[in-house]
Amino acid sequence: MHDVLPEDQPYWERIESVVRGIARSYNFSRLEPPVLETAELFWKTTGEDTDVVQKEMYTLRTKGGDLLALRPEYTPGIARAYLEHSLGRAGQPQKLFHFGPVFRHDRPQMGRFRQFTQFGFEVIGGQNDPLYDAHVISIFTAILSELKVKNTVLKMNSIGCRVCRPIYKRQLQAYYKNHEKDLCADCIRRLGTNPLRLFDCKEEECLKLKAKAPNFLDKICATCSAHFREVLEYLDELQISYVLDNHLVRGLDYYSRTVFEIYVEGSGSEFGALPAGGRYDYLAEAIGGHLTPAVGGACGVERLIAVMKAQEAKLPQRNLKRVFLAHVGELTKHKAVKLLRDLQAQGISVSESLAKDSLKAQLKVAGKEGITLALILGQKEVYEKSVIVRDMQTGLQETVSLDKILDEIKKRQKET
Repeated sequence: MHDVLPEDQPYWERIESVVRGIARSYNFSRLEPPVLETAELFWKTTGEDTDVVQKEMYTLRTKGGDLLALRPEYTPGIARAYLEHSLGRAGQPQKLFHFGPVFRHDRPQMGRFRQFTQFGFEVIGGQNDPLYDAHVISIFTAILSELKVKNTVLKMNSIGCRVCRPIYKRQLQAYYKNHEKDLCADCIRRLGTNPLRLFDCKEEECLKLKAKAPNFLDKICATCSAHFREVLEYLDELQISYVLDNHLVRGLDYYSRTVFEIYVEGSGSEFGALPAGGRYDYLAEAIGGHLTPAVGGACGVERLIAVMKAQEAKLPQRNLKRVFLAHVGELTKHKAVKLLRDLQAQGISVSESLAKDSLKAQLKVAGKEGITLALILGQKEVYEKSVIVRDMQTGLQETVSLDKILDEIKKRQKET
């Protein structure tokens, strides 16, 4: 786990600002489920045989005996809240977004932590329309574009439905059983429990076998094929380029039909997928609801920041117009504290270093912060109820009455 230091806050603020802005423009409402959910929710949806549930989920037993889990992902909690609060009655489909922490006991590596932050977009209910698959993908491409992330590659696949996927899984098992002696221990286990997870393995011998495995896109049924074709047609209409990857399955059991991941090539490519997701029409049914069409995706904030840094993405310049308040002498420090409060109460953003006694040291702080307007309160000014206004760029200064200082600051800030 890690600390988010002040130097990284501009990236966090920029990403959250862009996500909120896109959500607002696409008419998505925020939904934040609790950090703790019943562990059973993730067993039923994410999948008991997935690495997330078997190896990475943090669980705890309450004093009342309930087994809870720190959420390893958002989607099951979003789906539970959708059903529990009958959100579908407010209109179909529900367009929801989230932004918050998730927890996985993962292998720490570059851009990946055991507590990390995700934002995501979900479209739940309504029709099982390929339009929404493309809609969710277009939202993530818009976010990456606004954040100036370059060289992105969208990978697409369809993993079929509950009719055609079991047939493919049997064919996949038959193929791998012929090569079982070449599989790693994890893949031997996956072969019996969930053969699609074989595609997630990064071991060299397993990768060689994956390259010759049956092609998923050749095995899906006519209905799934038509759905996927229409998704791609919408992406073509939106001028969003993509590549087909018939080995892309995602690591969670609830996905059906469309799955996608967005990577970057070149600088930042070592961080893995950024936005990723897919369709999950059977998830609500798995936790006691009716069959509910749904599609969504999520992106890790820390990983996204790592890519932005690697690509040296420019952040917008902050246009926060602040003034710096300095004092001369112990008596003036008390008056400066009151002036500081009065200015802030009037909506003026004020920096200070009042604990420093030297005026030179205080003004040096103002210079480091790039502040162009300083207010200096000396003993003479206290008695005269005035303050010195100094232009930090030119060094010119003048004395202004305290009852006119607010107007003077606003006038000068308007001119810059």
